[in-house]
Amino acid sequence: MLLELHVRNLALIEQADVEFGEGLNILTGETGAGKSIIIGSVNLALGQKASKEIIRNGAEYAYVELIFSVEEEKRAALAAFDVFPDEDGQLIITRKIMPARSISKINDETVTASRLKQVTGLLIDIHGQHEHQSLLHASKHLEILDTYAKSQTGKWKEETASAYQEYKRLRTALDEACGDQESRKREADFLQFEIEEIEQAELKAGEEEELTEQYRRFANGRKIVESLSAAYGAVETDGIGRALHQVSEVSSFDSRLKAIQDQLYDAESILNDVHHAIGDYLDDVSFDEEELLRIEERLDLIHGLQAKYGATLDRIFQSLEEKKARLEQLEHFDEYRQKLEADYQQVTKWLETVSGRLSEERQQAAKELTVKIRAGLVELNFLDVAFSMEFRRLDHYSANGYDEAEFVISTNPGEPQRSLGLVASGGELSRIMLAIKTVLADSDDIPSLIFDEIDTGISGRTAQKVSEQLAVISRSHQVICITHLPQIAAMADCHYEIAKSADGGKTRTRIHALDEERMSEELARLLGGAEITEAVLQNAREMKKLAEQTKRRL
Repeated sequence: MLLELHVRNLALIEQADVEFGEGLNILTGETGAGKSIIIGSVNLALGQKASKEIIRNGAEYAYVELIFSVEEEKRAALAAFDVFPDEDGQLIITRKIMPARSISKINDETVTASRLKQVTGLLIDIHGQHEHQSLLHASKHLEILDTYAKSQTGKWKEETASAYQEYKRLRTALDEACGDQESRKREADFLQFEIEEIEQAELKAGEEEELTEQYRRFANGRKIVESLSAAYGAVETDGIGRALHQVSEVSSFDSRLKAIQDQLYDAESILNDVHHAIGDYLDDVSFDEEELLRIEERLDLIHGLQAKYGATLDRIFQSLEEKKARLEQLEHFDEYRQKLEADYQQVTKWLETVSGRLSEERQQAAKELTVKIRAGLVELNFLDVAFSMEFRRLDHYSANGYDEAEFVISTNPGEPQRSLGLVASGGELSRIMLAIKTVLADSDDIPSLIFDEIDTGISGRTAQKVSEQLAVISRSHQVICITHLPQIAAMADCHYEIAKSADGGKTRTRIHALDEERMSEELARLLGGAEITEAVLQNAREMKKLAEQTKRRL
């Protein structure tokens, strides 16, 4: 679960540190206090795009840190991404946002945004203020179904995606094979020319490197001779010989001179060897202008082939084999096309089969899912609701099969079930999404769920039902919820107040945990507005007491 959130220099927040608890964590505060910034900071840490304007005025950077506690069963999934919690099971995710760039890290290791999202997707799910609007798009419905039914459909989704890729490849090949005979003849002639061009070059492995070395030597022949001739004269041993003669004459007078004499002997011997080696090289070396021209032309040929067919000899040889294979196809085109058509028919049948199996599994799972969602809707004060899923077949295949699926609903007896967008209001969509999230929470293993103002457009008895549903989810998941309704806030296991203040000409947003009495006071504020009377405060205490009883009952 999410243990801690630390924010620095983000919008109105100069510094905020929150320690979340298990169960239902509630965040409340006045409108404009910065509640959305708190959830926004979590989104930023999870990889959401960030603008430099989000950095607090006067600060060099903004910083967000999330500390997760990871249970044992999650560690294997994280290990697949080379992510390992510390010995206490903690995982630290940070993001530093600067004007020019931002840096995300997992346990001090810099990671890409895509890898960050893969990792955090295992740990936390955020339901934003407007996510319920995605229910207006039918494509989202199939995604929800596949998430719910992944254990049943996973195998068939993989099979379908694999079959579709082969289907697409063969379809493209068949389309290309339908070109006119004249264009195939032109292609064959050109391939024959290219094959002959490569084969006639008689390329050999290592040839380019050897020729390059020879060319360098030939091209610099004059400088080599001049430099070696100067070196030959410089290592003449006459001077060393005279020095050795002089030292030898006096070495008997002082034993220490014997060492100098020996060194001169060695120097004379080494210089003699070097002198002879340079002389032998100069005697043997020849720089033939015709040979240089031959090498230059050969290198030009090799480099020309590399520019046309591949940067290395291996790539040229690979290209040669590909061209031979394609020429073979063109020379036996009828047989090639017949095989393509046979393979295409076979893979189409297989794609139809696996897409059908995928559709069957989906439709079976959809019956279970919609029954559970309907039960959740009844719990959320949809009293006479009918809810199901309609399937239609697309007129084409896709990597996701041929299904088009859509949730349909009727909120009044006798009314036909219709698309959500034609029936549900904003508040109803929010409750439908909560019911879906509740069902998915039972089937997935994401430990932390965040709801940002799930209570939009609801009140009264419905708000009470929503609070009970959140309490149910929080029994098996950590839930973090921003709300402005006292019915939901009363269910809090942990309650945090977000407040805005002005100090020294600067506006700051702060967040702090509430104790039992302060929880009641915050409930009273939600109930009574600006003026909190003793009666309102007593009502808040009673609401909190009833909420505790409801949680025990649930």
